[in-house]
Amino acid sequence: MNVKLQTKILGLVLSLLLLVTVTFTGAYAFMEKEEVEEDVGQLALQVASTISFMPTVKEAFKTETPSEIIQPIAKSVQKETGAEFVVVGNKDGIRYAHPDEWKIGKKMVGGDNSRALKDGEYYTSRAEGTLGPSLRGKAPIISDSGEIIGLVSVGFLIEDIRTMVWNEMETIILIATGVLLLGVIGSLLLARSIRKDTLGLEPYEVTSFYQTREAILSSVKEGIIAIDSQGRVTMINQSALELLGLENADAGANIIDIFPNTGMLRTLHSGKAEQDEEIVLNNKVVIVNRTPIREKGETVGVVSSLRDKTEVREMVNTLSEVKRYSESLRAQTHEYTNRMYVLLGLMQLGNTKEATEMIEQEFTDSEPQQKIIFQRIHDDTTQAILTGKISKASEKKVRFKIDEDSSLERLPEHINKVELITILGNIVDNAFEAVQNQKEKLVEVFITDIGNDIIFSVTDNGPGIPEDMYESIFQKGSSTKDGVMRGYGLWNVQQIIDKLGGTIEILDNTGGGTVFSVFLPKERDRR
Repeated sequence: MNVKLQTKILGLVLSLLLLVTVTFTGAYAFMEKEEVEEDVGQLALQVASTISFMPTVKEAFKTETPSEIIQPIAKSVQKETGAEFVVVGNKDGIRYAHPDEWKIGKKMVGGDNSRALKDGEYYTSRAEGTLGPSLRGKAPIISDSGEIIGLVSVGFLIEDIRTMVWNEMETIILIATGVLLLGVIGSLLLARSIRKDTLGLEPYEVTSFYQTREAILSSVKEGIIAIDSQGRVTMINQSALELLGLENADAGANIIDIFPNTGMLRTLHSGKAEQDEEIVLNNKVVIVNRTPIREKGETVGVVSSLRDKTEVREMVNTLSEVKRYSESLRAQTHEYTNRMYVLLGLMQLGNTKEATEMIEQEFTDSEPQQKIIFQRIHDDTTQAILTGKISKASEKKVRFKIDEDSSLERLPEHINKVELITILGNIVDNAFEAVQNQKEKLVEVFITDIGNDIIFSVTDNGPGIPEDMYESIFQKGSSTKDGVMRGYGLWNVQQIIDKLGGTIEILDNTGGGTVFSVFLPKERDRR
């Protein structure tokens, strides 16, 4: 059963206060009772002693009717001291004075007179007399000759003593009640303050949220890092550790020590969120977002997310190339459909000679290229790329020529299909774009794997690349045209070539245009 925080705090504080209050109140009551009984006993003994030393009382014992002298004295002392009784008796315990006059002449009761009458002691005792249980002070009456001739007994009822103790305890009980009320109020205020700090959540809800947060942070592929106002790490998930190349990071470590170029301190000082910043981290392109944590208008921390862009980029490149091949196949289908309609028309009109010449011409034009692709190029992916580009060139009215000296065996395993599509596809497409405004549109491809490198060389007769763009053409966003790549194609190519340990060169074509040459090592770790 989930118990509310307010109930827990109230129950705990009240239990502690009640335990402490009852303990101290009980202890105080016991000490107060002992003190009151001590004081009352001493008073009773002092009064009894005072009466026993009175010469008038001693002389009264020599008369025939001692009670006539002693009884008024006892009544007066009883009234002045507030005692319940003042009893005076002779050595045989026969009363000479008593609050109830009809009891005078009768024997004293209680059984606690022997120490005074026999031993001459002054003491206090508890006993039950005719008036009830009482605390008594006993004093022997000693004649001038030193003989014990009687005793004085001054008593206070136990019930009256308890009343005195209770009267003393009333103030303590009021204070204890006040403490309990303050405890209730303090508990309610404390519970309210804690609920405010926990945003109104109960402890079991905080636990649930914490467990959910840990599960989420463990499951998301994005790296998450949080720091406080001092730049100390308060939270970091496993994905962030992997991106940073760390095995673990202690909570409380300074962010500078584990992630120097994070930029989180900049956001902490500026208080402004930063979105989608790309940085290179451990040879990976990472997208970083930074969001300040605010409390009462002040920045008290920063949360940063890290997302590896490599996988996303590869997927986008693959989809882009698939889209291009789809478009090439559609163009090829459209072109061949038109040719088939022309052939069908010629056959229906009986122009078989022209139809035959058209078929022979198509065969003559495509046979050399197809022969090179399927006899000298033995890599399936490269064959597919070149076949698709032949169709695209036909659609764009570009003369696409594959050098007859080209040759290529199957590509090494470390060069995958997606990477080859991105490299060769982008360079050929850029060449097609470069020659679009030329009177004669020519793009040539040369491929060879002779030696230690696989070489792809693409030559166009376009206008060439401005000299001032040679250094920046492979930078992200850089472009010489508003073409389909929009400055990302060659940047992607450069990233993949660097990953494979290769190089790319750009040269001016002697006949005008540009030559792009890509060199990929056959062995992954050769460079």
